[in-house]
Amino acid sequence: MCAILWVMALTPPMRHTSVAASAKTARESEVFEQTLRPKTIAEYIGQSDIKGHLLVHIEAARTRSEPLGHTLLHGPPGLGKTTLAHILAHAMGAQIRVTSGPAIEKPGDLASLLTNLAQGDVLFIDEIHRLRPVIEEVLYSAMEDYALDLVIGKGPSARSMRLALKPFTLIGATTKAGSMSAPLRDRFIHNFKLSFYTPAEMEQIVIRSARILDVSLEDGAADVIGSSSRATPRIANRLVRAIRDFSQVNGEKTVSLDRVRHTMDALGIDDRGLDRTDRTILQAIIEKFGGGPVGLSTLAAATAEEEATLEDVYEPYLLQQGYLQRTPKGRIATPHAYSLLGMSMPENAQKNLFV
Repeated sequence: MCAILWVMALTPPMRHTSVAASAKTARESEVFEQTLRPKTIAEYIGQSDIKGHLLVHIEAARTRSEPLGHTLLHGPPGLGKTTLAHILAHAMGAQIRVTSGPAIEKPGDLASLLTNLAQGDVLFIDEIHRLRPVIEEVLYSAMEDYALDLVIGKGPSARSMRLALKPFTLIGATTKAGSMSAPLRDRFIHNFKLSFYTPAEMEQIVIRSARILDVSLEDGAADVIGSSSRATPRIANRLVRAIRDFSQVNGEKTVSLDRVRHTMDALGIDDRGLDRTDRTILQAIIEKFGGGPVGLSTLAAATAEEEATLEDVYEPYLLQQGYLQRTPKGRIATPHAYSLLGMSMPENAQKNLFV
């Protein structure tokens, strides 16, 4: 096994047919997103504090003719972690190699990636919290010493060998920074948490995306789209695309406010960004469980959703907007949820909020 690892480390990565096919499909599905992604920090809207720090680090690294320090980007999905990784590589004038935590199955996979990096290249690992422990151990020396520690042979004849790597930058992205092991997390020099965007920033993002897609928006349309996008650029871009399609099919050259609202109604999205599933979750808690508390598994069964989907996709925004509350006994609908659904909150439900 160790000998195989050594051979794989020195051999360029091979592309199997199934991997190439899946990669092609992934690329095709991301064509739309890539056309809207900003290419420079100046074009990147929002995250002003992070951009300020990155500009300093980039300028310092370029002045010293060194690679940018290893950088960890974390936060909810759709906020621009992948986009920011590509921007950093562009700013450093470096090539970027993209992979993901689940795609690296063996130490040899990581070794082949690292040994094929040129001086100053960027290795971007998405969902880095899903790396296997044995992969992380290979990554430690690569990040700290730009070297791969390999073991050749077995038994008494086994010997260790250190393979030098060219200095590179590792950019990791994750939606669950807490799931990363502490040794791996601590080896990143820069650690940035991306936050949800403000309404003003969302409006700017919608205007920019509409301009790139050659969509003419009526005054106020961008604000409505932005407020319905859950403070997430990825969702805003998808809504702009959907509205463009509805407008084009109806022969409208300019997207009116009525067209925006009609499209939102057709998609089941309200002006707060809540969709049908969000409302179904809140309605189930209120109508079936008296406002809560209700456990996650019970709620998942009642709404026909997986527990992980509820916890990772829907709950964060509902919690942030104040429609849902987590307690030791389970999930509870807040007064905002009752108001949203046009229901009055019973006294016993109000008492549960303080349990």
